[in-house]
Formats: sequence, structure tokens, C-alpha cells
Amino acid sequence: MGKTNNAEYGPGKGASNGPLERLARQAGENLSDTREEWDIELHRDAAEAKDDAARAVQEAKGVAQTMAHPSRLAKDVVREAERIERGASEAVQAATHPKEAFEHAEDQVKREFQKIADAKELIGEDLSAPIDKQQLPLLMKVYGWLCIASALIVLAGTVRAAIASAALFEEGAMESLGASTTVVTFVHLGVVALLAVAFFVFGTRLLRNQRRFAAYLAYGIYLLMLLGLLCSLMLEGVTYSLGVYVAVFAVTVAAQSYLDPSLRDERKLHRLLRAREDLAQAEAGTLGRDPEGKGYIALNFFNLFWVFVASSVLGLFMEEIVHFLIVAPGQWQDRAGLLFGPFSPIYGCGAVLMTLFLNRLHKKSLILVFVLSALVGGAFEYFTSWFMQYTYGAVAWDYTGQWLSIGGRTCGWAMGCWGLLGCVWIKLLLPLLLHVINLVPWNWRYSLTTAAAALMLVDAIMSLQALDCWYERLSGQPVDTPIERFYAQHFDNAFMSDRFQSMTINPDDAARHSRATGS
Repeated sequence: MGKTNNAEYGPGKGASNGPLERLARQAGENLSDTREEWDIELHRDAAEAKDDAARAVQEAKGVAQTMAHPSRLAKDVVREAERIERGASEAVQAATHPKEAFEHAEDQVKREFQKIADAKELIGEDLSAPIDKQQLPLLMKVYGWLCIASALIVLAGTVRAAIASAALFEEGAMESLGASTTVVTFVHLGVVALLAVAFFVFGTRLLRNQRRFAAYLAYGIYLLMLLGLLCSLMLEGVTYSLGVYVAVFAVTVAAQSYLDPSLRDERKLHRLLRAREDLAQAEAGTLGRDPEGKGYIALNFFNLFWVFVASSVLGLFMEEIVHFLIVAPGQWQDRAGLLFGPFSPIYGCGAVLMTLFLNRLHKKSLILVFVLSALVGGAFEYFTSWFMQYTYGAVAWDYTGQWLSIGGRTCGWAMGCWGLLGCVWIKLLLPLLLHVINLVPWNWRYSLTTAAAALMLVDAIMSLQALDCWYERLSGQPVDTPIERFYAQHFDNAFMSDRFQSMTINPDDAARHSRATGS
């Protein structure tokens, strides 16, 4: 048979190639895979067992809690049984008596509609009155038709102007006017359109003899006219269009008083009640305080007006002293903001705004008062700077390059100063001012306030007119109207420069200059 080669199967002589060795190696590999699969299954089983144990623990706790409070379980069972029984009885009732079920649902719907009708009736009572039964005279009917006709004409013109302005905007022809002028132009068009709609509704209400509704609508017309007047002032300055607003305002006030005299009677009654309350508060030493106790002072015209006056004076002196000691040592500068008197209206308006926002926070932390005062004061300062520049090209302060400057109109440290002023105002000066106000005899309060408010209003109007005429002269416009000649004679450029020493006027920055020159 031949000799067998023992070397082939000897140790270390190709043993890995033998059939027995190959089978052992394959069995070992299969055993390794099986062991890995077993490990995975064991881990999975252990995790599931752990979850089952956790659920069992939670169920055991629930059972233990139920066993500790068996009455709770009984209540739950009874409640669920009652719910099931109620649902079953309703289903049986609906099945056996479908007509009754339908009638019940119909009654519910009727009750909901009745609630809506009652709400509408309540609203209608506020907008109607017995005086609506009195027919308006023919003159008021004619006035109503005039309101409707004028509203339609103005609305049509406004729509055409808006379409033309939109076309110019799309063509890029309005880019030379500047963003602010463009925005104010479109806002003015929107306000005029809303005003036309309001007068259309006002006229229709007059024709339908809804006097009370028309009288209430007049309040919205007043607000729209104020917005329109401000926009017109920024875009055109002091022109005859402002006289139109004033004339329409006066006619609307007269019409409102005639339409519903009860509103006038209500105001008179409120004045009498207020006078009686003032007398009682003066005797109790609480005059001027918030009667509800939510805020520090009562937010009425009397208190807010004297807050404005006192803050205008104090703010002016404070700013002049700071300028003399810190900004320009040894140089005294008149920083008044009105044509007459030691008033800086930005501080007066700022104090009024802070009083409105912080009145109910007089007991809160200084941090909250500081942050809110900084935000309110900074926003007001920014708006005032923007309004002055785009109306008259006037710049009274510039924070460009300062810390956290926002367009040079306000900055971080200025807002911080507003925050400190708010804390000092609401915690210290407001109580002191209220004490001083209470020194005024209560029966003099309204007559004195009315006279002072009239003088302040004249001062403000003349200041705006003087600034407008100053702007016109610096723009090279001819002095040809009686108002312009009056201010050119009594309040010429030298006078205005000396009166408003911190203010400079550059006509190129005004919105109306951009509209006139297209640059």
C-alpha cells in the first residue's frame, strides 16, 4: 500500500490543516457567537425584569395608598358608577324619547342665543339713550350729509395719493426723501383715511338719529385729528392745514355737546362730586392721594399738570447746573425749552410718563423702578429728538460716540440717568410735591390750574410757531405772512439763538425740506 507519511500529522507540522482540527476550530467559532447572543439576551431579559419590578413597586405603592385610604377608592368607584349610569340613562332617554332630547338641545341653543342677545342689548344701551328718540333738526341732518360727502371726497383723494406714493416708492423715487419722511408720509395717509371713514360713519349715525353713538364716536375722531395734526406738522410745518384741523375739531366738539347733552351733564356732575371729594380729602389731609390705594397719587389732570410744571422747572435748573459744573465748567448756558419762562418740557413730560408708569410701583424695589425708568426715559428722549429733527431740523442734544449710543438720540449713561431720576422721583420728590400741592386751598385748585394751563398752552403754541418761523428763515423762505412777520420782528434769529442756546437748526435734516427739494 505504500508507506504512511507520519510527518504530515506530527506536532507543528501542518496540524491546522487536518480535518479534526478544522472541525474543532469551526465549533469554537460557533460557540463564541452563541455566547455573545446569550449575553445580549441576558441583558435584555435583565432590563425587562428591572422595568417589571419598578412597575410592580409602583402598583404596590398605589395599592398600599388605596388600602390606607379606602374611602377614596369607594368615592372613585361611586363617581365612575354615577357617570356611567348618567350616560346610560341619557342614552336610554334619547332612544325612548327622541323628541324630548331634541327639545332639550334646542332649549340649550336658545339659552346661548339669549345670552348673546343680552350682551348685544347691554352694548346697545351704552351706545343709545332716550335722547335718540328726539329727532335732529334739519341743520344737523345737512351737517350729516356734508360729513358723508366730505369723507367720500377725502377718502378718494387719499386712496389716489396712496397709490401714487406706492408707485413712487416701488420705482425708488422716494429714496431721496429718507426713510423717516417716507414712513411719516404713509402714516399720515393712513390717518387721513381712517379719519374720513370715521366721519362717514359719524354722518350716517346723524342721519339715522343715533345721537349717543355719534357722540361717543367723536372721541375717536379727536384722537385721529391729533395724530393727523402731528404728522402734518412734521411734513409741512405750521401751515393753514393746521387751521383746518383746529376748525374741524371745534365744530366736532360743538356737535358732540349738542348731540348728547347728557354727556355734558355727566361731566358737570363728575366735577361737583370731585369737588365734594376734594373737600373731604382736604379735611382728612389725603388730598391728591389715590383713593383706591393702588397707586401713590390720583392720576387726574390737576396732579399731572403740576407734576409737569414742577418737573419742567426742576429739570431745567438741574441740567443747567450739571452743564455749568461738569459739561463746560464755568460756562452758564440757558437750556430752556419754551419761549417764555424757566421750563424744560422734556423733563416735565418725562416726569408725567414716569408717574403714569411707576405710580403703582412706589412700594416696589429700586431695581425694578430703575430699569423701568431707564426704558421709559430713554424711549421718550429718542422720540423727542426724532420729532424735533424731522419737524424743524433741530438738534438739542447729540450722544454720538457715547456709550451704547442709539443714533445719537439717547445712550446708555443717559438712560442710566433717567433710571436714577425715576428712583429719586417716585421715592422722594413725588411725596414732597404732593405735600406742596396740598398747600393750595382746595377751592382755588381748579381756577388756578385752568389759568396756569391756559398760559402754558399759549407758551407752547408760540414756541412751536417761533421755531417754525426760525426754520423758514434759515431755509431762505420769504417772510410774507402776518404770523411770519410778527415772529421775524419780535423773535428774530438772534433772539432764538440766544433763547435756545443748546439748539441748532439744520433745514436739510427736516422731513419737509426733503419733500420740497427731493434730496
